[in-house]
Amino acid sequence: MKRLHLEHIIRASTAILDVKAVVVVGSQSILGKYPNAPPELTESFEADVVVPADKAEKGLLEGSIGELSLFHDTFGYYVDEVAEVTSVLPDGWESRLIRVQNANTGGAVGLCLEPHDLAVAKYVAGRPKDRSFTLDMIRHGLVNKQELLSRLDETNLDQKTKTHVTTVIQGQFNRIEGQSTSE
Repeated sequence: MKRLHLEHIIRASTAILDVKAVVVVGSQSILGKYPNAPPELTESFEADVVVPADKAEKGLLEGSIGELSLFHDTFGYYVDEVAEVTSVLPDGWESRLIRVQNANTGGAVGLCLEPHDLAVAKYVAGRPKDRSFTLDMIRHGLVNKQELLSRLDETNLDQKTKTHVTTVIQGQFNRIEGQSTSE
């Protein structure tokens, strides 16, 4: 997915939901801060859009611009409707959202996760694709280890999970630092 595609999704989502702004979570929110993010971070064809609670049960986005819709068939990308609670995020994440608003969004606003908040959510989810994504974020210098650890500390998690995620973060940074010193 390219930033232009995300802007199209923002425009379409806000029109369908009849709202002025939507929150974009998941991997493609990286395009908020980094419009030209490295290709390995933008491989997904879906953008996760948080649907307001009063519209969530209606499935408006899934039916109109979701997977296997005419929109998906036409453009090659689609929306995955999500509830805000599906992502575990650090306290204060809302104040760090990255605003995407321009002519391509038709004046509508897309609010994308700040990269460190996105990375924490990916670390907590812990799927193989999430680990690959965070490793690529580190490799391309899009996140800082100290900021990640600080955000993790601000995340409502049990101590066992925090300890595990801290170990994974340290391991990924060590792996990347080890690669750059051996080259």
